[in-house]
Amino acid sequence: MLRRLNLLMVVLILSIVLAGCNRVGLAYRNLDLIIPWTLDDYLDMNAGQKSWFNDTLEDHLAWHCTTQLPGYLDWLDRLQQMVAGNQVTDAALQTRTAEAKQAIAAVAREITPSAIELLRSLDAQQVREMSEALAKDLRKRQHEYLDPPLEQQIQKRAERMSKRLESWLGPLSASQQNRITAWSVALGAQNREWIGNRAHWQSQFIAAVQQRASSDFPRRMEQLLVDRESLWTADYRRAYARTEAWARSLLVELMAESSVQQRQKLTQRISNVRSDFQALQCLKGATPVNG
Repeated sequence: MLRRLNLLMVVLILSIVLAGCNRVGLAYRNLDLIIPWTLDDYLDMNAGQKSWFNDTLEDHLAWHCTTQLPGYLDWLDRLQQMVAGNQVTDAALQTRTAEAKQAIAAVAREITPSAIELLRSLDAQQVREMSEALAKDLRKRQHEYLDPPLEQQIQKRAERMSKRLESWLGPLSASQQNRITAWSVALGAQNREWIGNRAHWQSQFIAAVQQRASSDFPRRMEQLLVDRESLWTADYRRAYARTEAWARSLLVELMAESSVQQRQKLTQRISNVRSDFQALQCLKGATPVNG
């Protein structure tokens, strides 16, 4: 998924929550600076494209702040109540996940017409450079996630998960660490399905952009950006369903074993994220987010 390429970095605000960023508000306020910089990893825009992009990005961020963030406040309230009430169940997590996916889909639908306009403006040299940059990025991911022996992949995956969880829960117990290790072992060679699916998506994306003058281009890009799951490989579709189920199971087990201190830390972190969101001043003179 090429979030950085086509304005889907707007969705970064959801990723910030899950990744444990300390200052959501600071990160969100600087998205207009962060996004053009990260776009340079894939695409060298000309002056006209940069001017259009900056104006369009500001419009999207204003829309996102005024129309989407209030829903995030409600979502965080439900998440906090779930934790505080010790109701972290598989069913509850499925509901929260479905709500988050709906929020991401809303952003994707909103920004796709702008992504189409930007991609249609690319010249042949820009498309070649973008294709080369994507190929380089894929090789880097393959080197990091596929080249190491499977045992090392499993170990690194467990370490990454432990680090993320500790930022929300604090120090993990030996039993919780063991559960994370078991989770990573169960995922096995999941990295291969993930990278394989990414390569599959990128090849279809580049093929579509090479035909950007086609009348079918908007429909094709909408499928690539909004309805991405329809293009998943069969292997990744099966792997994703398993991965999502195991992730829920892991969280349910960890919370069942959590200490009072861990739950207090988690609810406080969620509260802090909510406060950051609520304090945001929307762009273009819009009113602050309330809730």
